[in-house]
Amino acid sequence: MALDPVQTNPEHYRVVFENDRVRVLEYTDEPGDISTEHHHPDSVMITAGSFRRRLHAHGRSLDVELPDEAVRWLPAQDHYGENTGTTPSHAFFVELKEADPNPVTGGPHLGPVKL
Repeated sequence: MALDPVQTNPEHYRVVFENDRVRVLEYTDEPGDISTEHHHPDSVMITAGSFRRRLHAHGRSLDVELPDEAVRWLPAQDHYGENTGTTPSHAFFVELKEADPNPVTGGPHLGPVKL
């Protein structure tokens, strides 16, 4: 069962818009905060401030540093993260409700992708 971030991390995620095709989440945290494991479907992530995070999944870790107003593709994935920077994290996720008819293979994904 997929772990909905709004249910697993209600102090960090909130739904700001939803219809039958997309759900938009707002994410906020403070330096040192660590989320619990959760699932993201295919999503577009938009940062509302610059931040540094470390994402963890499947025994791997990935350090991510993103500038203000960055737009990234986030392939479907399960992970948890921690704010490793000195600024709050603030981002929006536009989650797609339709599954990709041609998913990319190659194992589990971790982190955003700059296209």
